[in-house]
Amino acid sequence: MYREDKDYGHFESRDAEDVYSKPVRAGKRTYFFDVKSTRGQNDFYLTITESRRKTNSDGSIAFDKHKIFLYKEDFIKFSEGLAEVIDYIKNNCFDGEIPQDE
Repeated sequence: MYREDKDYGHFESRDAEDVYSKPVRAGKRTYFFDVKSTRGQNDFYLTITESRRKTNSDGSIAFDKHKIFLYKEDFIKFSEGLAEVIDYIKNNCFDGEIPQDE
């Protein structure tokens, strides 16, 4: 993970172990897809974190974060729903093309 995006004071659980992390930089945002294992390492789940860098009025830097926890029993329905919404946007909102970052 990128050090400046990691929120060391607000881990969701000290018992969770990081298994895999994929950061995706997208414009002003960074998305983190983190695979975590449970305490006994017998189960896995995904956290999706959106991190946006912002500058406070005093000039200091902070990160605004939003996190989703996705558990294995929801993987299929979540991925199907996400694919359906992306297809809808591609076909109905952008004439088949999604705008790209420059």
